[in-house]
Amino acid sequence: MRSYEPHDEDAATDVVRDAAGRGERLRLVGGGTKAGIGRPAQDEATLSARGLTGITLYEPAEMVVAARAGTPLAEVQALLAERGQMLPFEPVDYRPLMGSAGEPTFGAVAAANTAGPRRINAGAARDSLIGVRFVNGRGEAIKSGGRVMKNVTGLDLVKLMAGSWGTLGLLTEVTFKVLPVQERVATLVFAGLDDARAVEALATALGSPFELTGAAHLPAGVHGPEPRTLMRLEGFSVSIDYRLGELRRLLQRFGAPTVVEDAQGAALWCAVRDVVPLAEPREAAVWRISTAPSHGPAVAAAIAERREARWFYDWGGGLIWLSTPATGDAGAEAIRAILKVHGGHATLVRAPDPLRAAVPVFEPLSEPLMRITAGIKAAHDPAGVFNPGRMYAGV
Repeated sequence: MRSYEPHDEDAATDVVRDAAGRGERLRLVGGGTKAGIGRPAQDEATLSARGLTGITLYEPAEMVVAARAGTPLAEVQALLAERGQMLPFEPVDYRPLMGSAGEPTFGAVAAANTAGPRRINAGAARDSLIGVRFVNGRGEAIKSGGRVMKNVTGLDLVKLMAGSWGTLGLLTEVTFKVLPVQERVATLVFAGLDDARAVEALATALGSPFELTGAAHLPAGVHGPEPRTLMRLEGFSVSIDYRLGELRRLLQRFGAPTVVEDAQGAALWCAVRDVVPLAEPREAAVWRISTAPSHGPAVAAAIAERREARWFYDWGGGLIWLSTPATGDAGAEAIRAILKVHGGHATLVRAPDPLRAAVPVFEPLSEPLMRITAGIKAAHDPAGVFNPGRMYAGV
C-alpha cells in the first residue's frame, strides 16, 4: 500500500489534490493508536500526519496552545505542565484498550473528540477546541476559528471537524484553550454500593454546589473485588477540605467514604479514563454507551439479561463502558433496542474486523440525518478521498 507523509501543509494539499484527481482513497492516520476504531478501512493508500509536527503557538497568559496535527500529545502536555496548565477535558489514551502502539497525536484528540472523566465539568474536546487548519478533499487549505472563543454564524467548521474521525479533511493544526492545574486533587471512595445506589449517590453529589470533576462507579469484580464509587474534587487545599466535609455529611446515608489522593488517586482516574478495567480479555468486544445517568443501571441490567457482560460507569452513570463476547453481533441488536426504550446511543469501540464490517459501529442515523451527513461529506470531500466508510457505509 502506498504511503504519504507530508512535512508541511502545502505538501499535504498536493498529495490530496493528486489523490482526488486519480480517484485514490486515503486512510488518514496520526499515531495509529485508534486505528481499530470505526469500520474497517476501504482505501488504497495511507496519508499520515506524523510529519506535521511542532508547537506553533503557546500563550500561557491567554491560556491558548496550538500545534501541528502530528505533534505527540505528550509533548504538548509536558509544555503545559511546565507552566502549571493542562488540557481541560482529560483526553483518553486508547492504547491499553486497543492494544495499540504508537504515540497519540494532538490532531487526533480533535478528530476523535476524546474526553475522559473531567467531561462532566469541563466538556468534551470540542468544547475547548477554538481553531483548526485542515486540507479538504479538493486539496484546499482551510482555516477556521482562531485564538479566542466567540459566537459563530453559519457553519462552525471547528466543531464540525471535532469527532469527524478524518472523514471530512486532514487536520494540519489545532488550537485549544487550556486551564490551570489545580493545587490539590482528592477522591472520595464509597465501598459496597450496588449500581442503582451508586448512581443515586453520584447524582446527589453532582447536584450539590461542591463541583465534582469526576464521578464514576466500578462494580464488583471490575478493577477490584468490591464495588467502589468515586467522586473527584479539585481546587485549593482549603476548598477541598471544606467540600470533603460537606459531601460526607450530604452523603452519609451511603456509608463512610475513604479519601484517596496523590499517585494512588491519579492512577485510579487514569484507569477509568483509559478503560483499563475492560482491556482484558483482549478478544472481547467493547461498547461505549451514552444514556441519561439515571437510566444507566437499568440499561446495563437489561443488557446483562440478554448476554454475558461486564461494565463500569463514568460521567455520573451517563457513560457505560461495557465488555461482552465478540460472538454473533456482539449484542448490537439488543443494545440498540434497549437504548430505544431508555434513550441514548452506542459505539462499538473494539471488535474484530469482520464484526466491525458487519455491524454498524457508530450509532445508526435516521434517514434525514444520514442525508445531512452525506451532504456534508460531499461538500468537503466530493471525490470521497478521506477514510471512506469509516463511520458509515457508503459515506
